[in-house]
Amino acid sequence: MRLADTGLTAQDIKDKVNKYMIETYERFDFLAESAKEQYIYDEDGTPYLDFYAGIAVNSAGNCNEKVVEAVCEQTKTLMHTFNYPYTIPQALLAEKVCTTIGMDRIFYQNSGTEANEAMIKMARKYGIEKYGPNRYHIVTAKMGFHGRTFGAMSATGQPGNGCQIGFGPMAYGFSYAPYNDLQAFKDACTENTIAIMIEPVQGEGGVHPATMEFMKGLREFCDEKGMLLLIDEVQTGWCRTGKVMSFMHYGIKPDIVSMAKALGGGMPIGAICATEEVSKAFSAGSHGTTFGGHPVSCAAALAQVNELISRDLAGNAAEMGAYFMEKLKELPHVKEVRGQGLLVGVEFDDSVNAVDVKHECLHRKLLLTAIGDHIIRMVPPLIINKEDCDKACEIIGEAVKTLA
Repeated sequence: MRLADTGLTAQDIKDKVNKYMIETYERFDFLAESAKEQYIYDEDGTPYLDFYAGIAVNSAGNCNEKVVEAVCEQTKTLMHTFNYPYTIPQALLAEKVCTTIGMDRIFYQNSGTEANEAMIKMARKYGIEKYGPNRYHIVTAKMGFHGRTFGAMSATGQPGNGCQIGFGPMAYGFSYAPYNDLQAFKDACTENTIAIMIEPVQGEGGVHPATMEFMKGLREFCDEKGMLLLIDEVQTGWCRTGKVMSFMHYGIKPDIVSMAKALGGGMPIGAICATEEVSKAFSAGSHGTTFGGHPVSCAAALAQVNELISRDLAGNAAEMGAYFMEKLKELPHVKEVRGQGLLVGVEFDDSVNAVDVKHECLHRKLLLTAIGDHIIRMVPPLIINKEDCDKACEIIGEAVKTLA
């Protein structure tokens, strides 16, 4: 929808949002009217270099032509149906996802938090059915983030902070251990523990990648204790980190993996993939969804995955991520640059506030986000090139110099 077609002004739109919507976001003060590849455009056609990509969603570019075409074609034949009949997009996407990442079964959801909720439910049901009623406990990482439904929120290792404030008590059965501390995770497990749930890169926790020792150690420990390894790839999955899935960097395989964001290319979809044995925990009536596996979302996701793979955007993420991070290290007041592929975080020293950097970059038409007081996070479309990285570095550098 174009603003000109409404007879309204940009301020009219902002006023309607401010009057009618329940706001939980800090709004950027511009109207996003259209988008293409690595840019978002306001109502005047002003380009904003998009290093946020809809929060790691538009990985094959904003309004990717193949994804848009798939959506348009699917809406002409079947927009929605219940999950009893077979549908073509569900079947083709299921095969593509499972064979690409080496998993056996898939269950569709609508979002990342729902995928994590389903992963938690599957793990608990598997544990209780196989070992008895007390095998439900799950250990997750401190400063992790898994979503905002009650199970996913309870799994988020930020007690009394962030998304948990005001919603207590949390769901019972979770413990937290320091990220990248293998011994602490072992110590947090009990005879009732059925699973360890982890992000391969902590995004909301400050962009901290897992170490090789940590991830391999968790896999070995879970195998030794008859526990499941659950990997949350909602943000890292589908080529973001330089591999199709981040767990592939570590030479391991999860028992269940969650995904969303980049999978749909802009359409809402989430999923979990599981091994054959663990997937049997879900049977008729044990879990369900009205919109999960939506034909249009599945058609979009199939086009998106084909684009990511055929264009080797994982390879571009690895190459551009390495280049970008080296360039960022040259900027003033940078304490540390962290990341994996094109999931990149920059931590500044105490003289620079990350939220102020975010707003200064917005003023200069670069979109990124802040984590806490001193960290900015960037998850651009995986189609970016060195020129885009150079431009982003230039803008961030100008912002920092202005603020410091």
